[in-house]
Amino acid sequence: MKGTILITAALAMLATTAASAQSIKVKATVPFSFIVGQFILPAGQYTLKATGNGQVLEMRNLDAKITRLVLSNSCESRPASETKLVFHRYGDRYFLSQIWSEGNDRGHEIPISQREKEIARNSSVQEVVLVAQKH
Repeated sequence: MKGTILITAALAMLATTAASAQSIKVKATVPFSFIVGQFILPAGQYTLKATGNGQVLEMRNLDAKITRLVLSNSCESRPASETKLVFHRYGDRYFLSQIWSEGNDRGHEIPISQREKEIARNSSVQEVVLVAQKH
């Protein structure tokens, strides 16, 4: 009986986590080209939303009509005070790092790519926050 209750509680937590992760829909104007995973994306107007189980982000550039799917991990913090995209900047290269939706304590984090690791060895990182809108 105790095992059944624990399993039910764990499944309820997973369903809640997946539902909150799926609910993210963000719209942002990114004024610079940036790297996410293996893709270099141009500056422009973007919509980002979680699909599937909440781990896949659909990134759509409305200007260039480009859509990319990117794997993400969930991350936790205090509830976000604003909807935002967080980038790591090394010189003139920007890497998308996190996406947060106002009021949520769970966000999406893009795993650090091999390319970013290589650049980070020889450069210092600056965090750049871009305010976005819930969509």
